[in-house]
Amino acid sequence: MSQISLVREKEVFVLNLGSDENRITPEFLTATHDALDEVEASEGAAALITTAEGKFFSNGFDLQTVLELGREAIGFLADTQALWARLLTFPMPTIAAINGHAFGAGAVHVLAHDFRIMRQERGYICLPEIDLKVQFRPGMMALVKSALTPNIWRDATLTGARYAAAAAVIAGIADEAVPEENLRARALERAAALASKDRKTYGAMKRQMYADVVEQLMADSKRG
Repeated sequence: MSQISLVREKEVFVLNLGSDENRITPEFLTATHDALDEVEASEGAAALITTAEGKFFSNGFDLQTVLELGREAIGFLADTQALWARLLTFPMPTIAAINGHAFGAGAVHVLAHDFRIMRQERGYICLPEIDLKVQFRPGMMALVKSALTPNIWRDATLTGARYAAAAAVIAGIADEAVPEENLRARALERAAALASKDRKTYGAMKRQMYADVVEQLMADSKRG
């Protein structure tokens, strides 16, 4: 059952993924879309923070769920890519406040946000698919490629390197790293500073920036 919750602090919406491993499931997708619907239906200045509590931001796909879905798993993966396409072009600033580990699809979820702030003391961003012998779907690879520099894209995908906060900042994966006690406040500060951006213009610019990635995500979804 999804633990996702949404609260509003003045002009900033905070989407909390939960306090467990926060794995991506069909329920996760539905709850996230519902939250994004609420945020998008709001009026006036707004920005979105996605965060979680505890050891994990997100530990990626729930592999047991994927196995249980059988043939429907392809549709689930396609639906996940559609969610990432929505996040990537969401018509307001989005910030991932990374409280802990973000692995696999959880790391991709992080990369679908405009800005990323990471907790200093604990947590890795990692794409372990190479060691799990799992291939990226084309849309997923396109999103990762768009978010990383060429050398970091190569290293992250072909070595499965784990990036702690300091290394993630140096690599350009995260914009900054802060102590745990400052993570939420810093994310709120950055989000509030951007919340007045015009939604129509902001969304249009993001659609232009990520047109090729979104096309790949959605085309991959249609192929199933």
